[in-house]
Amino acid sequence: MTDSEADPDGGHVQASVGDSVDHEAPIPLSGPRAVARIAVREYRIAVRSRWGVGLAVLFAVFSVAVVGFGTAEVGPSRYGSVVASLVELSVYLVPLAALAVGYDTVVGAEETGALDMLFALPVSQAQVIVGKFLGRACVLGGAMVVGFAGGGVAAGATIGVAGLGQYAVFVLAAVLTAVAFLGLSVLLSTLASAKTQALGTALVAWLWFVLLHDLVALGLIAGMDLPDAALTAMALTNPADVFRLLVLSQLGTTTGGFAAVLTAANLSTPVLAATLLGWLVVPLSLAVVAIRRRRP
Repeated sequence: MTDSEADPDGGHVQASVGDSVDHEAPIPLSGPRAVARIAVREYRIAVRSRWGVGLAVLFAVFSVAVVGFGTAEVGPSRYGSVVASLVELSVYLVPLAALAVGYDTVVGAEETGALDMLFALPVSQAQVIVGKFLGRACVLGGAMVVGFAGGGVAAGATIGVAGLGQYAVFVLAAVLTAVAFLGLSVLLSTLASAKTQALGTALVAWLWFVLLHDLVALGLIAGMDLPDAALTAMALTNPADVFRLLVLSQLGTTTGGFAAVLTAANLSTPVLAATLLGWLVVPLSLAVVAIRRRRP
């Protein structure tokens, strides 16, 4: 890791990010350009670590396997069952991948000393957080798109291309959900005092949103006569459920369990999409506030 070098005129700063030496273009000091440069550096570090390739392979194997194990029926109607199966399995895989990618964004950089170096630059703490988030989001989203493209090719070859629009909607919703969970993991990383604590809280968050939330909700529904407003609140307070509803509403189907119950909430596509965006913006904004309190 190299030390920061400040331009005597105050115009640029050159510094490496991470554990490798970087002698590329200096970070501009203007707002959007500074965020972009930090994001590019974070992206390149993530690419060098090769976990993006691993995620792409994982999602490719996952999507191709689901398509391959689909029903024998040929035609556009088969896309509904394939996408529904992908949704139900992605509810477990997508949040886990996103939380694993982001849990060490801040606390890991602090332990290696990279965060102190970044904060020594004439850029704001908010720019550092947003830049690091965007860099990891690009790697995560790119790996998912490349991986799911393999499933799309397999679906087009075995089912046909008539229903690829439904598959594309699923991929876009999955990427948006992953980015939302990545924002949550950045917040957890900002609040944690050590990487082990960040990893533990990320796993607890995964258990809550993927498993426990729906179990608690089903228990409340079974034991109480809840109004539609309560069902709506249950759906919107879990980004995994929002993802499930967003895709399945385009298919006109449900997959049973809590997903079938949530259809009573009758939420529109714009509301669901806006909720996922909110799950991205709010945790990231809280991370910016938390890092300012952590490093005044």
